[in-house]
Amino acid sequence: MDVTGLVLRAIAGRPCVLVATMPGGAAVRLAVERSLRLRDWPQTSTPAQSDLLLVVGPDCPNLHAAVGRLWRDLPAPRARADVRTVDEVEAVLDAGRARLGSPTAQREQAAMPVRAGGQRSGTQGEREHDEDAGEVSGHARHDRHGGGEAGGGHREGGQADDEGHGDAPSDGDRPTEADHGDSGHARDGGDTDDHDEHHGHGGHGGMEMPGGLPMAEQGEDRDGLTLDRLHVPLGPLLTDWPAGLTVRLMLQGDVVQQADVDDPAPRTSGEVMEAFWVQPWVRASAGEPVPVGEAVRRRAAARLDSLGRLLAVAGWPAEAVSARRLRDDLLTGAPRSALAPRFERFDRRVGRSRTLAWLTRGIGVVTARDAHEAGVSGPTARADGDVTDRYRQWLTEIRGDLPRLDEPSLLRVADEESPRGPWNAARPPSAGLITLLPRLLVGAEFASARLIVAGLDPDPDELAVRAPEVARE
Repeated sequence: MDVTGLVLRAIAGRPCVLVATMPGGAAVRLAVERSLRLRDWPQTSTPAQSDLLLVVGPDCPNLHAAVGRLWRDLPAPRARADVRTVDEVEAVLDAGRARLGSPTAQREQAAMPVRAGGQRSGTQGEREHDEDAGEVSGHARHDRHGGGEAGGGHREGGQADDEGHGDAPSDGDRPTEADHGDSGHARDGGDTDDHDEHHGHGGHGGMEMPGGLPMAEQGEDRDGLTLDRLHVPLGPLLTDWPAGLTVRLMLQGDVVQQADVDDPAPRTSGEVMEAFWVQPWVRASAGEPVPVGEAVRRRAAARLDSLGRLLAVAGWPAEAVSARRLRDDLLTGAPRSALAPRFERFDRRVGRSRTLAWLTRGIGVVTARDAHEAGVSGPTARADGDVTDRYRQWLTEIRGDLPRLDEPSLLRVADEESPRGPWNAARPPSAGLITLLPRLLVGAEFASARLIVAGLDPDPDELAVRAPEVARE
């Protein structure tokens, strides 16, 4: 009896998938998330939970090392697949499942030569980045195949979830305090580029760290006390995170003392970079006739995508899935009559959730004056407050967009703002949001860091649209 083949076929029947989204891969990510949901394949948030690593979007050479580290941290049996375009999604998923369930493929993979540090060679990222051999991911290890549709009911921060966490929350379908737990919203950044390369990690230099992990330094905090300081990177390939964005934090205790954002401008290997969420505005700026209804649909879908990320980070996966289903239906042209009742129910559950408001109250405060000084407009400026105010502003503006889904008049860029603010290719709205991030993170608790980022949800792909404009100046 072929027990190995039997086990592999069982795993491949419903593989747990870790999606690593490259800059410019938003459209492909949406297609992947929809396909995984229809196939009932759990989408995971750490390598330890995963069977299949799915690299989504254009090839980004500067992220090969980060992808290689994710791949090395997937326990066997495992498979990797790369999907570049929307049309390839179904075929690539089928091929990835076939490799995962093939005893021959798994034996060949296990027989690959082992390099110094214990990693096996053979993947694209590993071949090109041997210098990362000693580094391990900071992701916590979890039991696989225990999850559901929206991230497997995983609580971020390395804590195992209670049973039923992936189901709709109690208390009138709102999240309970137990559902959110300690929130763990600052899921660690073990999949970032090598932190030893960062110039701000004073004293580490190129020195090899024990187990590939940085050691704590000491320094004075804001009160003059000498405490340990630890450098922790977040990004660029975390789930429910802006693709390609890397934020480097210096922690003393659980408080962020310093935050720096790496240059988020994506670098691809000659492939066309598309800023999916602002395409109607980019096309209209180029003189192409674009109906207002198309732009309004894209804007409402983008804000639902942001809500889905925020809810997933906050630990409410059931409503994160609801937001993503509404998003997908908007993008596929569903009529307002079918969308409005579902959005009203979603709006009531999320907008009136006392636990979600409690969880996000008082963090990431951006006043209207702060927004003006940073060159930020759009919903962030209108919300004039914290993360709670911003997600409620998103809900309000989606509600206002629904009656306009079929508006036939042509889009004028100056009259209709893009999802994150008025569109300007010379300074995209997300440029101001990224500028705000370090100030919002400094002084915040580490557990709130990911909520703050999700509550702004900048889109680094917008900066790729800006790059050609700057180059011509």
